[in-house]
Amino acid sequence: MAKKKTDNTEEKIMAVEEALSKTEIFIEKNQKLLAIVIGAVAFLVLAYFGFQRFYIMPREQQAQSQMFMAEKYFEQDSLNLALNGDGMYPGFLEIIDDYSMTKSAVLANYYTGIIYLNQGKFEDAISYLKKFKTKDDMVAPMAKGAIGDAYMELGNSAEAANYYLQAANVSKNDFTTPTFLQKAAWAFEDAGNKTKALDACERIKIEFPRSLESRDIEKYIAKLKGQ
Repeated sequence: MAKKKTDNTEEKIMAVEEALSKTEIFIEKNQKLLAIVIGAVAFLVLAYFGFQRFYIMPREQQAQSQMFMAEKYFEQDSLNLALNGDGMYPGFLEIIDDYSMTKSAVLANYYTGIIYLNQGKFEDAISYLKKFKTKDDMVAPMAKGAIGDAYMELGNSAEAANYYLQAANVSKNDFTTPTFLQKAAWAFEDAGNKTKALDACERIKIEFPRSLESRDIEKYIAKLKGQ
């Protein structure tokens, strides 16, 4: 028994040594290729960090310093000035064009989409809002919901319902989620999809019983079931 165990151990050691030998042979035969690959990877890593440090970061700082006035006009409801600038400071459209790949340009897409939504330019609103990406728990659902509003205004209630549902699910919380579930229910009903409308209402009833939307949800559910 001891001999068999010793033999197994020796076989394993020999297998490891053989594998190491093959690896050494491979490395020796492909030294130049491996050096090129490692060098290329190192170059790409350095290039990426250099690009971020010496190109993106300075442009980000410039974009932020240039965009503050457009944000101020947006807060004052001076939407045309916010969008197109005032002759001294650029508007959101110019920020998007001049500072692409920066976070400020991405945020400018959101502002631009909201402005176009308020101006009744719903297709433009959808186009810009779809370019906006964020992980913010409050802004992300508002952006998706705004796309839903634009589709609803265009008469596409089915697509609106889908975006309202995305808005409800992208960041679950007691404020935006029941609001967009309610909008999704209305849009699904308008699109003739009573089943999904009921699903959205049931979620409000079960998951958000203390929300404002839950107050009349039983009546709405009864209405949908009675149709």
